[in-house]
Amino acid sequence: MQKKLTITVDKEVYEGLHKNIGPRKISKFVEELVRPHVVRPNLELEYSQMAKDKKRETDALEWAETTFKDAAHEKM
Repeated sequence: MQKKLTITVDKEVYEGLHKNIGPRKISKFVEELVRPHVVRPNLELEYSQMAKDKKRETDALEWAETTFKDAAHEKM
């Protein structure tokens, strides 16, 4: 569901948005810019769901072990 929001910006900012983003694209631009700062995923739930995937966990462990072995042989 979308909600309407009225914001006030400097005339120069408005003109820049209108010119560079486009008059009918400003809302989408602002939403995409702001979203990562205000909408946080439930990482704990997502990580616990990933951990239940046994094949994924096995593959991840195998990758980590191989990477660790490779790193042990690198010269510093």
